[in-house]
Amino acid sequence: MKETFYISSYATVAAGQVFVNGQLEYSSTADSFAAFVKEAVKNIQVDYPKFYKMDSLSKLAFAAAEYLLKDMPVEEDTAIILANRSGSLDTDYRHWGTIREEANYYPSPAIFVYTLANICTGELCIRHQFPAENAFFVADNYDSKSQHAYAEYLLLSGKAKRVLCGWVELFGEEYKAVLYLVEQTGVLAHTIEQIDQLFLI
Repeated sequence: MKETFYISSYATVAAGQVFVNGQLEYSSTADSFAAFVKEAVKNIQVDYPKFYKMDSLSKLAFAAAEYLLKDMPVEEDTAIILANRSGSLDTDYRHWGTIREEANYYPSPAIFVYTLANICTGELCIRHQFPAENAFFVADNYDSKSQHAYAEYLLLSGKAKRVLCGWVELFGEEYKAVLYLVEQTGVLAHTIEQIDQLFLI
């Protein structure tokens, strides 16, 4: 008999609001993403100085994960599968601005290090001490079918006991994160249809 897995928790960050399991956890009237994400992290009293050095995409992933995991039991054997549409383009543009003119050529290592989208998964692995597999995909839309299959494979193969999945999209002031945890226990069945419902919240 096929083993059944569940979505144990989910979080959405968009338009100045943070929802966890469908409940509003934080709302802000900040006029920029930078101000909003800083306030959101301070709201749950996270003490992690490296957060302030991250690029915007990593800050979005970090904030969503902090809210998602804050009331969950610790599970180090957690894999991460994330995706978005723009990759690291927001940071790429910032890097390009430092090198496009020969007379003003001043590349910043602090910016350049974030010119790969999967750096945000690395930041989450470091923050939460997740040594299991991690991956980042770039596609026009969240591919629920393939992400569902990948998460189930990781759990069935024993490569992870829990999988943090989701969408972390940011470009300029447009942003949205939808993260969810998949494991052996939970309230929502881990189905493609249920994953699609999370994006409607």
